[in-house]
Amino acid sequence: MSHPRRLLVLDVDSTLVTCEVVELLAARAGSLAEVAAVTAAAMRGELDFAASLHARVATLAGLPDSVFDEVLAEVRLSPGAADLVAECGRRGWPVALVSGGFREVVEPLAAQLGITRTLANALEVDDAGRLTGKVSGGVVDRAAKERELRAFAAECGVPMADTVAIGDGANDLDMLAAAGLGIAVHAKPLVAAQADLALDSLADVIPAIDARS
Repeated sequence: MSHPRRLLVLDVDSTLVTCEVVELLAARAGSLAEVAAVTAAAMRGELDFAASLHARVATLAGLPDSVFDEVLAEVRLSPGAADLVAECGRRGWPVALVSGGFREVVEPLAAQLGITRTLANALEVDDAGRLTGKVSGGVVDRAAKERELRAFAAECGVPMADTVAIGDGANDLDMLAAAGLGIAVHAKPLVAAQADLALDSLADVIPAIDARS
């Protein structure tokens, strides 16, 4: 069976994976309760994402950069994630990950799945190999996610009408709105209400796309 060529862009934390990586890092810094509360408010759209990210990252100052390998070992893919990426590969559909999380975890995770395009924040590390509590460079916010979706589609020659964006939080709203098909998966109520589709699992994504083809 032939399918129209699509392009998928997925959020990472609480979408591709079951956790919020910043909370795994915060657990090691002793700031989990504080960070989890800020994360939840930001994903509900109650806080500016960039400001909330800077506040959460500030609590991570002093952690050794070896923490990234520890956290990566804890991260678990969401049900259906690996099969979704594999099916996209079989169909020749480009896939990218865009994350308000951190490239130090997103990039190796993408490599495990055979995904070569990612966009995520970088954490600043000092000469002693410890986190400074600062983000290096610009923050990947909702506007940056939408820009990446559009740029990726243009580079791949896929019309925006054939793009699919998948996410769960307020930081994903712009790319969900811009995509030909915006899918909320296990999402916050605000996001589920604004997406084209609201699904419970990544396992439901391909059937949902095919139903609209």
